[in-house]
Amino acid sequence: MAQFRRTHGGETKRGGKPNLMGRSIILILFLFGFLLAIIVFANKSFFSKKASEQSLDDAFSTETSMIEKSPETRYFLPLSTTGEIIHHKYYSLSYSEKYEQAEWVSYVLTKESLRIENVKRHDRFDPDIKIKSRSAIYHDYTSSGFTRGHLAPAADMAFNELAMKESFLMSNISPQKKEFNNGIWNELEEITRNWAWKNGKVYIATGPVLNDNIGKFIGKNRVGVPEQFYKIILDADDPDRKAIGFLLPNEISIEPLSKYAVTIDSIELLTGIDFFKDFLTIDEQSRLESTYDLSKWHFNQELYKKRVEVWNKQ
Repeated sequence: MAQFRRTHGGETKRGGKPNLMGRSIILILFLFGFLLAIIVFANKSFFSKKASEQSLDDAFSTETSMIEKSPETRYFLPLSTTGEIIHHKYYSLSYSEKYEQAEWVSYVLTKESLRIENVKRHDRFDPDIKIKSRSAIYHDYTSSGFTRGHLAPAADMAFNELAMKESFLMSNISPQKKEFNNGIWNELEEITRNWAWKNGKVYIATGPVLNDNIGKFIGKNRVGVPEQFYKIILDADDPDRKAIGFLLPNEISIEPLSKYAVTIDSIELLTGIDFFKDFLTIDEQSRLESTYDLSKWHFNQELYKKRVEVWNKQ
């Protein structure tokens, strides 16, 4: 048995000297087998990863197909009082050169988009090269005392990288007091996402109130500082079609969000913008824009409490 082990181990039967050729062949075979195993494992991992990525891509494509292909992102457009409407892939806007910001941003927020895992926040504010007269720039806000407030929130556009990047274009930004941006504006954005989830889909038009009451301007490009902001939410699907507007002062608030609910008609009168002219019939506009029913919109008391106790102080 001992003789067999020595022979099996690559030694000679005579004189106990090593059989170098035998050892070399065994070593080569061992290394070859080891390298082959590595190659097989690597290929398996590679193709498994590619299959997983393709599966994720297919799932993403399916879930975002309605967002990307729906004509709603184009025909749901408020009236532009400035004559400069810009279409990005996931929202449209009407730009005011006079005040260097959008007078409105419109988009569709869906439950499908909210279900997709959020991409990484972009956090880089870029000028909008689609604006013919050029948009405001990042440094217009530097040391101004005002934050770069999103109109279409980054969290609404977190379903893919392009949408996220578009939300950081300076045409989508407006000067907001920090306590307003972090506080009641943030609460309104959060609760709007809740309503989109519950209703499946809502149409949103939002922006600053740009009028002659604006007396403060910031930056080299003279960006007007609005005194008020509005947001309009429309659930246009049957059986419970409804709409509501909000008009908020650009300042800290400890009042419940419901206190700032208003009719869409009142926002149209204040801004001169017809929000649903080509989207709703005259009868639908009359019914949905002239009134609102708070009982049809659930206001989250936990969000209100968090705003007053935490967000207002950030």
